[in-house]
Amino acid sequence: MADAEESSAENIKPESARESFSSGALGRIRRFMLVWAAGGTIAAALMRGWRVALGVLIGCALAYLNFDWLKSVVAATADRITRTERARGGTGIVVRFLLRYALLAAAAYVIFKISRASLHGFLTGIFLPVAAILTEAIYEGWAAVRGKL
Repeated sequence: MADAEESSAENIKPESARESFSSGALGRIRRFMLVWAAGGTIAAALMRGWRVALGVLIGCALAYLNFDWLKSVVAATADRITRTERARGGTGIVVRFLLRYALLAAAAYVIFKISRASLHGFLTGIFLPVAAILTEAIYEGWAAVRGKL
């Protein structure tokens, strides 16, 4: 009976281990983004040429920056709400939120005017966070199956 309780207790990870694993998700997503950006740029250069690769690189760079800005906007909004218990006017937060999309639209327009092939690469690079988050989801699922979670 004691052996059964010990073996079941070994299978249950302490809450702090799960929290520690989960708290590392943002760092892992950022690292996955860098890996995907490098791999995507190299693959685009080899398969489609330097113009598409440049578009992928620019798209990845802006997607990474956009992801970082989104994180800071969400953190600022959450901090403002939890600190005051009500959402006050956050003009700066809204301006930064909208500026992200204006920057992406401006970059896409400039790239479109220069080279349509680069635009295709740029639009591919914009999906960098999606690939990184999907990779993180697969990694967390694998960790759960392997008992690391």
